[in-house]
Amino acid sequence: MQLRISDYLKPEVIMMQLKQQEKIAVLKELAEYLVENKLVKDGDEFINALAKRENLESTGIGNGIAIPHARTNAVDNLILAFARSPEGVDFSAIDGKPSHLIFLIASPEHKKSEYIMALAKLSRLLRREAVRKMLMDAQSPEEILKIIQENED
Repeated sequence: MQLRISDYLKPEVIMMQLKQQEKIAVLKELAEYLVENKLVKDGDEFINALAKRENLESTGIGNGIAIPHARTNAVDNLILAFARSPEGVDFSAIDGKPSHLIFLIASPEHKKSEYIMALAKLSRLLRREAVRKMLMDAQSPEEILKIIQENED
């Protein structure tokens, strides 16, 4: 199965500017946004799963990126969401720098392979500095999607 980030990331789950700046507040802001867009059934369960995962090990992977993720039955399908924080959020990244590009991944418990593939694909895509810069400079959700589509293969 060939998983494509662009098949899961839709304009309605792209937040161009986060309001919050603290990690758990950012996770709540993202969760509420996904609940409003009917992608998450249980907001509390979802936030708890993300926070629990975050407590195990930071999802700040460095280079200004965080990929908070969780497997939870608060969702029916694999979900990808994107948010940008010009100020940066402290996700306790390995390099000690704040995260500006935040990709959230959630999947139901039984879709473990899709979940792992999505994590791997995103990590590979975001290793490229040019892609990170374009995502920071993008002006719209459509532009974010176009950048990902053009660079994910």
